[in-house]
Amino acid sequence: MKKITFLLLISLSISAIGQTKYLTKTGTLSFEASVPSFEEVAAKNESVTAILNTENGDFAALALVKAFRFKNALMEEHFNENYAESHKYPKATFKGSIEGFSLDALGESNSSTSIDGSLTFHGVTKQIDDIPLTIKVEDNNIIITGSFKVLVSDFDIEIPKIVANKLSNEVSISFNFELVKK
Repeated sequence: MKKITFLLLISLSISAIGQTKYLTKTGTLSFEASVPSFEEVAAKNESVTAILNTENGDFAALALVKAFRFKNALMEEHFNENYAESHKYPKATFKGSIEGFSLDALGESNSSTSIDGSLTFHGVTKQIDDIPLTIKVEDNNIIITGSFKVLVSDFDIEIPKIVANKLSNEVSISFNFELVKK
């Protein structure tokens, strides 16, 4: 019995050592759906949780929808109640894998690569491939930044006709994560 317990503890220790993860709970995610000549439609969330498995490049991020902040409180209210329906769909998630990820190959200068994964927002999951990103190591932390675009219509969000000319169907999303070794 002692041998089995000992072997079990050794195997758990080895698997825990083999998987190094980097994490943040203060990642930044912002979006903009502005149309020229109208009020800016943009928001920022500075409390996004993200985790990176350095063994295989798997990456996941979670944002609470109600944590997006707009310059205009009324716009924030409309976003949460009418578009994102954050009471019904409180979280936005991304799960993917960084192409050709190697912790050993990272340095202090930006490396360009891409990530493929699935974005879930408003109860809809959409596959998004070839999201360009930059990644580097700075002060023993991994910094990942990038941006991509999605269509509002891909996530079953209807823009009322009365404001359709003030909101873009194409949304620019940018992200910045400084991940710390867990």
